[in-house]
Amino acid sequence: MKSKRHQMILRLVSEGVIDTQEALQEALAANGFSVTQATVSRDIRELALIKTASADGSYKYSIPSLKKAEIKNSGSAVLGLINDAVLKADYSGNTVVVKCHTGMAQAVCAKLDDTGIENVVGTLAGDDTIFILMRSESDAERLMKELNSILSSQ
Repeated sequence: MKSKRHQMILRLVSEGVIDTQEALQEALAANGFSVTQATVSRDIRELALIKTASADGSYKYSIPSLKKAEIKNSGSAVLGLINDAVLKADYSGNTVVVKCHTGMAQAVCAKLDDTGIENVVGTLAGDDTIFILMRSESDAERLMKELNSILSSQ
């Protein structure tokens, strides 16, 4: 049941504008899934959904592009590697800095490169740190939020 509910949530979020937990709970109920607000909150965390700005400036739940890559390629180990190897992500200007466990940055960077993240200019990995140059500061902020949402959802 949880798997089907998660699939429905991903469909609802990708096809419509879901801006609050209450709106998601109502949309789920309209599709035959009667759940509590606590369950909706847990599902949002488990699916690593993030809030992004809509064209009109309002905010809505979205599937992180990294999560989309994982959904499309269920055999990919991207999310597992991020969860196991990454400590935190932050950004300054249009650069995202990803701190990893010692010796893991190059493996994480290679996996991130394979996902085809939007608006990446280039990446550079050392032993425990990755620099990701993005096209804009808003792109950097979005990627940092996506990475941290994946870290907090596991």
